[in-house]
Amino acid sequence: MERINVRVEPRLKRELEAEARKQGVRPSDVVRRALEEHLRPCVRRASCRELAERLEILGVAEGLPADLSTNSDHMEGFGRG
Repeated sequence: MERINVRVEPRLKRELEAEARKQGVRPSDVVRRALEEHLRPCVRRASCRELAERLEILGVAEGLPADLSTNSDHMEGFGRG
């Protein structure tokens, strides 16, 4: 593994050390993970719907109209204080 040196403000160093203590790892581990996440090619993230499907929580409400999210009649007054 290669080694690099980076200069940071004292506040940032304290925050890094605190985060490392919280995670029970070395500060270099926290920096390494942050760099990997930042430099990793953007991977398409799952949409909210895809996550809900994966968690099998779509359609769990019973006794509601089937067109609840698409029929404007059900939206009357929605968002008004």
